[in-house]
Order: sequence, then structure tokens, then C-alpha cells
Amino acid sequence: MDIIEITKDNIDSEHICCAIGNDRENASRADGKKAWLKERYNDGLVFKRFNERGKLFVEYMPIEKVWKPVIGKNYIVINCLWVAGRFQQKGLGKKLLEECINDAKKQGKDGVCVVTSEKKMGFLTDKTFFVKYGFETCDKAYPYFELLSLKLNKNAKAPVFTDNAKEGVFGSKKDVSFVYSNQCPFTEEYSKIMSDVAEKYGLKTEIIKLTDYSKAQKLGSPFGTFGIYYKGKFVHHELMPEKKFIRFLDKVTRGK
Repeated sequence: MDIIEITKDNIDSEHICCAIGNDRENASRADGKKAWLKERYNDGLVFKRFNERGKLFVEYMPIEKVWKPVIGKNYIVINCLWVAGRFQQKGLGKKLLEECINDAKKQGKDGVCVVTSEKKMGFLTDKTFFVKYGFETCDKAYPYFELLSLKLNKNAKAPVFTDNAKEGVFGSKKDVSFVYSNQCPFTEEYSKIMSDVAEKYGLKTEIIKLTDYSKAQKLGSPFGTFGIYYKGKFVHHELMPEKKFIRFLDKVTRGK
């Protein structure tokens, strides 16, 4: 099984793992993600996957242009590393991580970092995977995020979360705010679904689409791709179907 890189030259003819169904909905999702990727290549983004039809890929880019509220210099940030389903437990995640680390070394980077969580959570790569390969916690953000780094230069300064990210605050007067980017092919769709649910619940909402990295570094959640804020305070990063989100709103608004 070979690793291939998805570039501006082959992206129109290759799948990008996240949304690979042949139906119209998945085709639309993939188109949105591909459009986002095309605009990021000039910023140094790299997308590599195994030459299989499945979710087994790694995406990373320089920290200076990353779409997360992370501050640092001369590091590579992993946006996403995902090996799913029948491909797990075969060492494929390690190989994808090695691709990123080797690229960082070739570029003379001081290290590689990734956002994860204290405990295993959906949409975030398991912390224990990175710790196994030498990553260490270098910062934390409200309420459960951790920033891990692997230093390639022992004298380099470790990256950190922004103050806003650490405190989990977002300046909004709305009841619920959904902040997202098209880095994930599902965020735009689910932001609308969840916003409609919250409106029916009787809450005032807003949907904010991040359109450049500087806004993402300032306004985005530690997850970067998606964030839910209640009364200006971060509450979760997960995309939720309608029934699950209703239960979540009950918990958040009523303390259940």
C-alpha cells in the first residue's frame, strides 16, 4: 500500500478521504473541502493518504498559517491524522506520522505539534498515539484540549494556545455561536443543522464562517475546524446530529 500526495495537479481526479461517497451530498462535501485545500497549498499545506479508498490520511501545514489559535514559529501543525475502520491496528497511522515528521526535518523545522484532548474524544486523534512516539504536552486550553509537540530542535521554544483559546471565550451576544471553516467537509452542513435545532429550542444563534487563517487564529476554537459557544463560552467541538444536539442543549442550558 503506497502513500500518495494530493496536490493542486491531481486533486480534481483523486478522492480526499473525508467524504468519499458517490452520492450527491458527499460529492458536494468533497468539492467544498477540495476548494479549501486548493487555496491552502500556497501556504504550505500538505495532504497525504494511502492509495486506498478509505479514511487513512494526514494533513498538516506551517504553524504560521495554520487555522487554529496556536502561536509559535518554525513548527509544522497536524490538522488531522485519521486511520479508520478495517485499516486500524496495522501501523498505518505511524507511517503517516513519519511522513509528516520527515517532511518537517527536510524543511529544517523545529518540531511538529498537534491539538488533542485529555481523554479520547470524537474528531480528535487519541493523545496516547502521539505520546507513544515522543510527543509531550506543551500547553492546555479550556475545557479539555491539549497541545502536544515533538521537538526536533531541543532549544526551540514550544508553541502555545492563544489566551482566548486557553480561556474558551468568544465575544458574542448571541445564545449560541457556531464558528467553522471548510477545513472539514461536514462543518458547513452541520452548522446549519445545529443552528436550526437551537433556534427551534428558543435560542438566538449565529453562524460564523472563518475565511482566512488570521481570523481562525484569533476566533477559532482550539480544534480549529469547528466550535460551539454558549453565551460566549466554548462548550464543544463536535458535529452532532439533531437528537444528540438536543440532549446536549438540555445539558448546557439546564445543567442536566
